[in-house]
Amino acid sequence: MTEIDDDETTPAFRLASGRERGYHRVAVDTFLAAARDSFEDDTDDLFAADVRVASFPLVKGGYDIGEVDAALGRVEDALAARQRERVVRADGAEAWVDHARSDAQLILDHLARSRRHKFARTGFLSFGYRVDEVDHVAARIVRYLRDGDELSVEQLRSAAFRMQRGGYREEQVDALMDATIDVILAVR
Repeated sequence: MTEIDDDETTPAFRLASGRERGYHRVAVDTFLAAARDSFEDDTDDLFAADVRVASFPLVKGGYDIGEVDAALGRVEDALAARQRERVVRADGAEAWVDHARSDAQLILDHLARSRRHKFARTGFLSFGYRVDEVDHVAARIVRYLRDGDELSVEQLRSAAFRMQRGGYREEQVDALMDATIDVILAVR
């Protein structure tokens, strides 16, 4: 049995075990404390998009990745809802809906490109996202925006693409996924 120091506190999340790596505990705790302060103080220090792009070093004995990602998703949702409420209060619901509709149309216009040509490609010797997997997710996004099919923020957040030589450029795909998440959060 090990003795716990007085300075040591109960971890906020389950810890990765064995050979697994998890998110650096201090980095996560610091980020979440800043997010909580920003939300509680009703400041614009942090936005939903900032939470989406947050990243933490992977270390042995770090926080469980799935648990932290789920918590970050809840923080992102709360910040997006607060932003929506602010805009609706200031400009009205119609302005908010018009903005979301405009963003959705931009996404649809981009995804109207032909199959296997929806995004710029990496060079033959470079790796990018696997084209067929991205095109599959892109088709789901189109069905969501055009036809109202089911698609959740969680499904997009957890989408992972294998790599291939000459694949789609990661930054372009990631930007479109982020824009789609913004639209889904806007109309929740």
